[in-house]
Amino acid sequence: MADGQAARQSVVSSIEGEMLQIRRGGRMLLDLPSISLGRAACTAIVGPNGAGKSLLIRTLCGLMAADSGRVLWAGSAPDAARRHQVGLLLQRPVLLRRSALQNVVYALRLTGMTAQESKSLAIGALQDAGLETIMEVPAQRLSGGEQQRVALARALALKPDMLFLDEATANVDPASTLVIEQQLSVAMQSGLRLVMVSHDVGQVRRLAQEVVLMHNGRIVEQSPCEVFFNQTNNPVSRRWLAGELLV
Repeated sequence: MADGQAARQSVVSSIEGEMLQIRRGGRMLLDLPSISLGRAACTAIVGPNGAGKSLLIRTLCGLMAADSGRVLWAGSAPDAARRHQVGLLLQRPVLLRRSALQNVVYALRLTGMTAQESKSLAIGALQDAGLETIMEVPAQRLSGGEQQRVALARALALKPDMLFLDEATANVDPASTLVIEQQLSVAMQSGLRLVMVSHDVGQVRRLAQEVVLMHNGRIVEQSPCEVFFNQTNNPVSRRWLAGELLV
């Protein structure tokens, strides 16, 4: 993996958050003194519903602004020039009412590519994803698993440095989940940094090298997978791993 990472010439090699706070209706939903992501090829963000996981990744990838604090992409504020270097794949994919191929082409055209270049790259991305037989099928006619695979192929076609996933396989079948995980593993071998929110502990164990546990808008623990699952002394982490409800 190191050779692929060195060759990638990453533009967004890390993402940091400092003194991030988000309040709604007088309630503190996110309260993080600091967080740094990018050291591990894959970081999994876990925790109970309402812990602030989705708020955090949307803030870090630039989709929403915190009430206070700042986000840094490789040491500087997020900017439009690097927008496509940070991707986001949601639980329910957002696809245009066009064919699978045109969904990928459209995203590539937004980066300034020519029609010919974007079509060629889009075809390659869908072929790499094993979706060549559904290229011309309207996205709305695809199964949920196929839609998510198209959304992932579109995200990867943009060659992001970091890709955030928010429960990206929660609504797809096991076969599609396997294919998606295989695609992500290949992309990570080429230098992609992955940050995923997941309730699937098995998926976390398969893909992640680092785990961040969140609870009540705060980070409880950030540690290597091996430490988190087998050696943690954090009482909240141990309760979560034991399947207890955190309230």
